[in-house]
Amino acid sequence: MTNLLLLLICLAIGVFLRKLKGFSEDAPTVLNTIIIYICLPALTFLNTTEIHFSRNLLLPVLMPYIIYVGSFIFFNLLATFIKIDDNTKGALILTAGISSISFVGFPIFEVLFGKEGLQYGILMSQAGSFVVCGTLGIFTASYYSSSADFSFGRVAINIFKFPPFVAFCLALILNLTNYHFPVWGQQILDKLGNPFSFLALLSIGLQINFNKSQLDLKALFFGLFYKLFIAPLLIFIIYMLILGEYSALGKLCVIGATLGSMNTATIIAVTYKLNPSLATQMVSISIPLSLLNVCIWYGLMLYF
Repeated sequence: MTNLLLLLICLAIGVFLRKLKGFSEDAPTVLNTIIIYICLPALTFLNTTEIHFSRNLLLPVLMPYIIYVGSFIFFNLLATFIKIDDNTKGALILTAGISSISFVGFPIFEVLFGKEGLQYGILMSQAGSFVVCGTLGIFTASYYSSSADFSFGRVAINIFKFPPFVAFCLALILNLTNYHFPVWGQQILDKLGNPFSFLALLSIGLQINFNKSQLDLKALFFGLFYKLFIAPLLIFIIYMLILGEYSALGKLCVIGATLGSMNTATIIAVTYKLNPSLATQMVSISIPLSLLNVCIWYGLMLYF
């Protein structure tokens, strides 16, 4: 409940500041730079070095990859039936294909599945959604922002220049060598990473524009349709109906797929100029709606 209130307050503050005269139009760009170069790398170092990998944890790790690939296929198929430009398609794949596991998911996982649910959520976030965002997400953003002169070399450079991905690679090496930051190091990383949620939501709030001229209702509808219905249905079919994973872990993965769009994915879409207004609308609408979505899917899974 606290996270939901914080989300709504931060978005409202951003919308309010946007209307103030004299407030810099470059503010979202500045905030996004701080998030990408400081906050996210700090959080990645802090959490990735503490993950304990085991074979039975593949389900929460793979879930974000499955819904992202599903998003890519869905919107490319959709583009064969209705006209969608590359910028819009890229924005939809990014925002509908990655869930807000950490900010929205963590408190929900803890409430529904206890402390173990939170631990699974951290793994799903750090080894799943964050990696998807920093690799496939950057690949998608690079491709659709410059599809006319696309090259794999340029995409590879963009991926390895993305600070959170570099941080993840380094943190993974530290994890494999069993290195743990000393207490003072963890405290510094925690302080540097803590502003992430506030700054990300403030940045999104600054860019929200619900003017009719800025709304693409058709694209928004299909984005929300995939994020809130197709994505959890896909995980439900694969994990529970096909694999028979009726455990709390299987249900947690379905709940993770029901969540709204990831803040970082939206920031990447905006940074690469992939229909910024649609990207910000996706996160600001899908997250509140996903809370109802969680209740519906959790109630459904009580019968399995």
